[in-house]
Amino acid sequence: MPINNQLQKEALGLIAGNGKFPILFAKCAKQKQDLRIVAIAITGDTSKMLKPLVDELNWVRPGELGKMLEILKEKGIRKVAMAGQVNPKNLFDKRISLDNELKNILENIKDKKADTIFKAIASRLENQGLEIINSTTYVTEYLPKLGVLTKRCPTEREWEDIRFGKTIAKAVALLDIGQTVVVKEKAILAIEALEGTNATILRGARIAGFGAVVVKVSRPNQDMRFDIPVVGLKTIEILLKVKASCLAIEAEKTLFLDKEKSLELANKHNLCVIAT
Repeated sequence: MPINNQLQKEALGLIAGNGKFPILFAKCAKQKQDLRIVAIAITGDTSKMLKPLVDELNWVRPGELGKMLEILKEKGIRKVAMAGQVNPKNLFDKRISLDNELKNILENIKDKKADTIFKAIASRLENQGLEIINSTTYVTEYLPKLGVLTKRCPTEREWEDIRFGKTIAKAVALLDIGQTVVVKEKAILAIEALEGTNATILRGARIAGFGAVVVKVSRPNQDMRFDIPVVGLKTIEILLKVKASCLAIEAEKTLFLDKEKSLELANKHNLCVIAT
């Protein structure tokens, strides 16, 4: 009987949230290790563009943690990566039915902060015998190292706002409120909560008018298995739309998607981007 070469490959489960991160992860994992990737996609969040990049794509609805666990067990998955965010609005959408697995988790955690929820779900996966790998395992080249990434360096005013904003952002991240702050002339214009980075930038820019500095950091002791900071082309487009002057991200802890296109666009419009 012929041996199925596909089944001989090492299998990796991919719990895929929204955005381009799951797509990038799958592409890089295939290129670097030629894995058999079994993806769990979430209706309303996961892009259909993921399908040609994985070996299996299994859809679950938001709130179906039990079904997700069943699929991973049925497919014989032992290692899992979590890439991409699941829309936090799902927590408050009355149309979404939570299964008993997820209800039990949400009823027994101390709060509904993102890190608390992710860690509780990760713990449940581990209790099922699954190993959750670092979500940056195959994409480390997309984590910018320390330095100015664009042609333009920060001005002295921008440096002051970067240093000030980073201190505030780290304090906010420690409390697991968010990872992004919008600053202008050492005034905090917006702090990220559940709405996400892009919405925070828009909110802060309504006050700044122009010249805002956006600072994005990781949590202290960031768990790199999930919910790592991410920026990309959409972030740059929004910064340009609101006439922000500088984006500062944390070096080696922030995933930069579409980096080349993003920096080309930033350079074209004199936007400064720096990894600190």
